[in-house]
Amino acid sequence: MSISYGNKIILAPMVRVGTLPMRLLALEFGADLVYSPEIVDKRIIASERRVNKATGIIEYIDEKNSINFRTHPSEKCRLIFQIGTSDPELALQAALKVKEDVSGIDVNCGCPKKFSIQGGMGAALLTDPDKLKAILTNLVENCGLPVTCKIRMLETAEETIKLCKMIESTGIKALAIHCRTKNERPSDKGHWEIFKPIVENVKSIPVIANGDIFDRSDIQKVKELSAVSSIMIARGAQSNVSIFCNEGLLPKREIAIMYIKKAINIHNNYANTKYTLMQIYADSVKDNEYHALVRAKSYEDLCEIYSLQSYLKEHKLR
Repeated sequence: MSISYGNKIILAPMVRVGTLPMRLLALEFGADLVYSPEIVDKRIIASERRVNKATGIIEYIDEKNSINFRTHPSEKCRLIFQIGTSDPELALQAALKVKEDVSGIDVNCGCPKKFSIQGGMGAALLTDPDKLKAILTNLVENCGLPVTCKIRMLETAEETIKLCKMIESTGIKALAIHCRTKNERPSDKGHWEIFKPIVENVKSIPVIANGDIFDRSDIQKVKELSAVSSIMIARGAQSNVSIFCNEGLLPKREIAIMYIKKAINIHNNYANTKYTLMQIYADSVKDNEYHALVRAKSYEDLCEIYSLQSYLKEHKLR
């Protein structure tokens, strides 16, 4: 399967937020590619693939009846599945499990959360280049899909470039760089200056820049600064997914209404829907709508806030 990672604007993998309704909205607004949230290899391997006849949605469900991953055929050609892994064989099994429903596989080498680090996944792989190389090489040689990797920068440019060149040598199709170290947090300013030396040294594959991109003007600024190939957006899209649209940002209320409708259409889990809406309003905590969202306990409550009662009733009858 062929997929291009060059000159793209991409929805970043985001735990809980980057689920199906957000990905579908991102694509509608103009995202070129969308990444799934990180899913741990063993969780997806242990899941059973089912097609929901009511929605056409493909669901990967475990023995506890928990849904670990959902996708719709309409996003397949632009969907990248991100794996959390620390084992070459488990990574391959996970990739093969979802192969028929996605167009690419990404390995998470940037998550700094305790769960990932303790399991040898995410940012832990940045300090174990031999294991990372084995994981990527096994996927590239055997999974039959384009493979990419998303990392965080290391403490120095020299260390980061050395790691990037090793990753490039495995045969992956693109490399995404988050411009913070594993110990830095979103409140710390991202280091856009890291992108230029990486682009100058990693020449055979697209380099994807990630971090502190909050509006369309930031996209152009990063490209001018570094000649980076593609842009990956996380918090900017979480706050307002219309960032993928050239015409400018839509009001939050309009985005929230679109998101709720999409979530209802695809029977999205209510808790996930509310969580994502809370992230949309994370920088607007004084708004009346934010406080109403805090109190909401059901889709009925959400629809009352946004005058969508008739929409919910109509789609519940289907």
